[in-house]
Amino acid sequence: MNCLIIDDNKLARTAMKQLASHVDQLRVAGECASAIEAYNILQKEKIDLLLLDIEMPGMNGLELTRNIGKKGPVIIFTTAKKDYAVEAFELHVADYLIKPVTPSRFLQAIERAKELQQANTREVHDTDNEFVFIRDSGSLKRIKLDEILYLEAMGDYVKLHTSQKFHAVHSTLKAIEERLPDTKFMRVHRSYIVALDKIDAIQDGAIIISKNSVPVADAYRAALNSRLNLL
Repeated sequence: MNCLIIDDNKLARTAMKQLASHVDQLRVAGECASAIEAYNILQKEKIDLLLLDIEMPGMNGLELTRNIGKKGPVIIFTTAKKDYAVEAFELHVADYLIKPVTPSRFLQAIERAKELQQANTREVHDTDNEFVFIRDSGSLKRIKLDEILYLEAMGDYVKLHTSQKFHAVHSTLKAIEERLPDTKFMRVHRSYIVALDKIDAIQDGAIIISKNSVPVADAYRAALNSRLNLL
């Protein structure tokens, strides 16, 4: 993986370069003291991974991430502050490292970056291999789409229900809905999205999924009926 180190602090860049030098899969393609400098390099060179600071003069790391978009390289944020963690993971970065970074924590982040890079570059044909990453206890956890039963909005969080457990994601239901394939998932209520192939029955106006009852709002009932393979 070609990586680019971006930090306005020279000592921080040196420390990150030292960590990267111990990982055989990484090649440091360069280092930048500003996000603007990095942006210009990304227009010309193929970079797989950014080791990116957040607080920098001019354009910060979050702004750079938004500007390069989803087709850009995998990103690991490296920062001295925890304040931006929620916003960072909403941008689907691989990891969020707090300085000073230990070698073991750095290796964990690189492994997550490799998984995310493979997911971004692989064309998926088998739906069983499709997945999403969610933030779970400060790290990223991969969840197969086929494991998701339904999603439930709970205030500032969304509960992602699987057959084994549920995961709480700090997001809105609308934001998650936009990232899910509409061939597999459908909103049936202001607060619920269901996996269509997980529906066991519809009883008394509610969907039954693995013995759980999910309400169906009148506004979505006609659209649901049209998606079901009714005989």
